[in-house]
Amino acid sequence: MSQIETVMRTSPVIPVLVIHDAAQARPLAEALVAGGLKVLEVTLRTPAALDAIREMKQVPGAIVGAGTVVSTEQVAQVKEAGAEFIVSPGLSTKTGAAILEADIPWLPGVATAGDIMRGLDLGLGHFKFFPAETSGGVKALKALAAPFYQCKFCPTGGITEASAPDWLAIGPVLCVGGSWVTEGTLPEIEARARAAASLGR
Repeated sequence: MSQIETVMRTSPVIPVLVIHDAAQARPLAEALVAGGLKVLEVTLRTPAALDAIREMKQVPGAIVGAGTVVSTEQVAQVKEAGAEFIVSPGLSTKTGAAILEADIPWLPGVATAGDIMRGLDLGLGHFKFFPAETSGGVKALKALAAPFYQCKFCPTGGITEASAPDWLAIGPVLCVGGSWVTEGTLPEIEARARAAASLGR
């Protein structure tokens, strides 16, 4: 089993995190891990993201990765911050080469057959289907997954607590990405994480 598949199989839901204050990172990670969601994707959408990754990595049991990685410069930054996996919204050959050279497990975003074929050319077989709901939803992924039977997916984008079970019922889907688990107070987040961790079981 590849490293990225191990990450994908750890939890049925990967929280997609937008952290504005690094001081909030560790308590948030502790709540999510306590609820059973160990794989955490910190998106590089804020200036606090790299520090948030460093903070979350100090939480026992947390597997912390970087999301929204779109450039070779960011690859170097997240490697230095200790990211254990990388998620990108699309599949770029240049950035992809830097990620592969850095030897960090990578989950690139795909939305079309052409995207997946480019990934296969790079030796990849695990992809983020993104943006999941606006790219045709469950029906679209089922249709795409059929000819690419060897591939595994993590749909992300517009997925909710209500729709997650439908996605997880698709054979090649190992997990989903979602932000709904981070809503509310820390006790509420832990409770949401506990409910999410039981999905697809």
